[in-house]
Amino acid sequence: MYHDIVGFSLTTPAWLHTFAEVGTDAGLFLFAALFVVAALRAWRRPARELALVIAGPAGIVLAYIVSEIVKLIVREDRPCRGGVTTIAACPPLDDWSFPSNHSAIAAGAAAALVLAWRALAWAVFPLAAVMAFSRVFVGVHYPHDVAAGFLLGAVLAPLFALLLVGAITPAVRLVRARLQPAAGPAKPSVAAMSRSSTPGSE
Repeated sequence: MYHDIVGFSLTTPAWLHTFAEVGTDAGLFLFAALFVVAALRAWRRPARELALVIAGPAGIVLAYIVSEIVKLIVREDRPCRGGVTTIAACPPLDDWSFPSNHSAIAAGAAAALVLAWRALAWAVFPLAAVMAFSRVFVGVHYPHDVAAGFLLGAVLAPLFALLLVGAITPAVRLVRARLQPAAGPAKPSVAAMSRSSTPGSE
């Protein structure tokens, strides 16, 4: 399957090659922008909703670390070595193939965003799938590399985010309390004002 996909990719237009090479990183910037929008959306909502947005990137980082550890254990060689012509340059010898870190990050970002903003699911999961497939399309990963990375990110990133949200929620409440303006002196009630203005009230 890898050779079929790479062989097909070489017959596609040059603009598609460029799009596939830069698309993964561009997609990650889009995910980062969506986290910012999600944070603004959740700013005045319950503290736990904002905490979920904040915990998302931390969950993605932890999922990435797990994928990197698996890479160092499995040490699978890249498929682009051994004379295979590919769109992208083959990574260095010590950059292993299984699982795909890009796929783990993309799927983790999509899952963490959906955890905080479910309405985004229809857009972010297809985008993550295209980003993952692009790693095979440009020739730097086997299909099973991106499938494993996608599954790892989609499961671990939201799981880690949920584990962290309990600690982040009180911090969100504390920050909100400190950002609120201090209450001014209490205004006298209407009844008190009327009593003070009535003759002989003293």
